[in-house]
Amino acid sequence: GRCRLLCKPSALAQHLVRSLGQSAALRRGRWLWPHWPRLQVLRQLLQLPEPEPAVARELLQLPDTGLVALDWLVGPRGARSGSGGGGPSSVLLLIPNAAGKVTGGLLQLGLRALERGFIPVIFNRRGHNGCPLTTPRLQPFGDPGDLQEAVTYLRCRHPTASLLAVSEGSGSGLLLAYLGESGSSSRLAAAACISPIFRGRDWFEAGMPWLYEWPLLLHLKRGLSRYAGSLAEAVDVDRLLGSRSLRELEEALFCRTKSRPTSWEAYWERNEPLRDADEAAVPVLCLCSADDPVRGPPARSLPLELFRSSPYFFLLLTPRGGHCGFPWRGPGRCWGHEAVLEYFRAMAEFLRAEERRKGLPRPR
Repeated sequence: GRCRLLCKPSALAQHLVRSLGQSAALRRGRWLWPHWPRLQVLRQLLQLPEPEPAVARELLQLPDTGLVALDWLVGPRGARSGSGGGGPSSVLLLIPNAAGKVTGGLLQLGLRALERGFIPVIFNRRGHNGCPLTTPRLQPFGDPGDLQEAVTYLRCRHPTASLLAVSEGSGSGLLLAYLGESGSSSRLAAAACISPIFRGRDWFEAGMPWLYEWPLLLHLKRGLSRYAGSLAEAVDVDRLLGSRSLRELEEALFCRTKSRPTSWEAYWERNEPLRDADEAAVPVLCLCSADDPVRGPPARSLPLELFRSSPYFFLLLTPRGGHCGFPWRGPGRCWGHEAVLEYFRAMAEFLRAEERRKGLPRPR
């Protein structure tokens, strides 16, 4: 329809244009609340899918004895024996926003993926979403070290499966940083970002609509207050819990530390999501809306030159959809979820065709 795919011309780009354009699921249905992007933000933050999925939690210990949690979606709808998408053996890693808030939209995407034969698993950072905090430190905005350990574990647990990743909102900063830092060693077959934040520092400094910022700020404070005693040796807890914005909280956690304080500028030199974007070697679909009230106006918040010059970055830009919303009436509840799953299906189809054309053996 009125969506645009901005990318560098290539055989893969042509295949994606054809696949997304011919998808019946993406062509029928109509938008809900097309002129209320902030209402869409509130809906995706507060509304949970019905029924809620059953989750099996697994704790992964890191080299410094820290913990991250992997939540495997195991129900209640669908089975893992389906076909389509990336295939029945594809592991789909779901990355929540930077506040660790597992939204109803992310759970709904996991359920849709489960129905289509994927194996969905949610990555929870240290101290987020009930994951125990065993070290007096959390994961900075764009530090992919813990995510790399999780990907390595998933590869060992499912050695023959295709490994895919999708992030939501500000959580895309972590995925984009990981793809750039790991390059061709990322172990991912493809990735997707729903309403990503590309420029972390600008995003924190510009501020966000209170409708989005305050729920996330309260969510973070509630989780951090559980570990106030252990964090006290590393940060000023009173300043942390008294933060009145996400920027103040980020500074209190990672810049104004007691042992190794750093400046706001130096912090973002190490944590900007696109700092190593030129090194990325995995196809990435970035699904963005022109009316996103959280990311900001497209002219200043979208790195358009990156999509024009890199063969790995694809921007699917819609006129409506808000931030991680894309509410839609039809066979699915979210247009964005259908687009992401169709993208993974098209990627798997393209890679199989390339292997047949080149006569390459399937990875063991």
